[in-house]
Amino acid sequence: MSTLVASATIPDQTGAPRPVIRSAADVSNLVNRGAASGSDARIVVAIALGGVFLDAYDLGALAFGVKDVAREFTLTPTGIGLVASAITFGAIVGAFLGGFLTDKIGRYRVFMADMFFFVVAALACAFAPNAWVLGGARFVMGLGVGIDLPVAMAFLAEFSRLSGRGNKAARIATWCPVWYAAISISYLLVLAFYSTLPASHAGLLWRLILGFGAVPAIIIIAVRSRYISESPVWAANQGDLVAAARILKRSYGIDAEIAQDAQASADRTSVRKASWRNYGTLLHGVYLKRTVLATVIGVASSFAYNAVAFGLPVIISSFLAQSMLTTILASLVLNLGFAFVGGLIAVRIVPKVGAWNLTVFGYVLQFIALVGLALVGRPHTTPEVVAAVALLATFLFGQGVGPGSHSMTFASLSYPTSLRGVGVGFNQTLMRASSTVSLFLFPVLAAALNTRVFWIIAAAPLCGLLALLTIRWEPSGYDVDAEDFHLSLNRTAQ
Repeated sequence: MSTLVASATIPDQTGAPRPVIRSAADVSNLVNRGAASGSDARIVVAIALGGVFLDAYDLGALAFGVKDVAREFTLTPTGIGLVASAITFGAIVGAFLGGFLTDKIGRYRVFMADMFFFVVAALACAFAPNAWVLGGARFVMGLGVGIDLPVAMAFLAEFSRLSGRGNKAARIATWCPVWYAAISISYLLVLAFYSTLPASHAGLLWRLILGFGAVPAIIIIAVRSRYISESPVWAANQGDLVAAARILKRSYGIDAEIAQDAQASADRTSVRKASWRNYGTLLHGVYLKRTVLATVIGVASSFAYNAVAFGLPVIISSFLAQSMLTTILASLVLNLGFAFVGGLIAVRIVPKVGAWNLTVFGYVLQFIALVGLALVGRPHTTPEVVAAVALLATFLFGQGVGPGSHSMTFASLSYPTSLRGVGVGFNQTLMRASSTVSLFLFPVLAAALNTRVFWIIAAAPLCGLLALLTIRWEPSGYDVDAEDFHLSLNRTAQ
């Protein structure tokens, strides 16, 4: 595919050549080349990842506090389920709405509005007087979680170079170790509060953990005006080359010149406008296979990971039959030592190895681990316990290096700028629905089947592996944003 570039330059006041922008394609090409030294682009990426951190933290924050909530508010099992799942239902709605709004009104506005959701919801959870307020606040928090990932992935894709170290695929894959770091920090906070709170105040643990989620959101809000800007590629796609050039200078350190009459030409350019119909575009033309693949990877990854990782404390306690402290420490070590490390390795090597190869490798590891856990069953001897824990570690490493990192790579880089918000939003809507189903089914199936439940969970990575072998689509290093600039391909896709 040909790439349209800013082919001419003019000197600035120092005599250095300045790139000339004639179209949105030129802006995209400048971003693909990479930011200038000392620019704010990396800080923008870090702030976007801060939103991902909040998503993971808020989703996992209540994992160790459900029993205390049930005791304080005298909840039935149904009531506990409603409070615990409120955030996932909110995330389903938020992902669908957030994908559209990210494309409609821009990345910046959605991201900053999203941060206020996190602050208000976290504080409301911390001071909730009853289960109704807690459930409502968790639903609002879920809206924030659902809205955030489409906009965060757009920032990561549109503030990164196309190839080489730190390319778009690597930056997007960074969401995975950030996610596991957030889960691990929630474990550390639980451990810290668990160790320091007097027994008489143990009931405050869940309030402190949920309320802490407001802190990083407030920090992001405080620094937004200094570093965060709109995506230059999105602005250019809207026909506003002036704004795109201004963002390039501010965030990318690139002082570009707009060619004479270029803005007038951009105003007349036909672009794909944000519309609810764009969700249907994901299921037509060249995007159909990509959407199917990204969806299967996302749903399979979410189902298996949630069944295992969110049930990890229960699994470990049944293996080790130890105290709450041992369970927290074992969960922390497994997440940091294997899922987090796997994610870091994926970020480092995906520019060379590719997202497709790493996802295949990760699913193979997960399938082997889950079959092994099913065969081991409930361990009784020390070798069996060691084998079971090692298999859990293998599963988490496979998640980190494979589908955990690259489910978002496939969801984000399968679509150009004009479709990226709805693409990630659609993917996340189905992923959140899968999460809700797995969180509901795992305890039910585990109670009925005991460790034989791993046979059922193993079907998830197997489905993901079959989808990858059927649809060999590699998003890493491919200039998908250029598809917005080729009208014939757009007509095919639509």
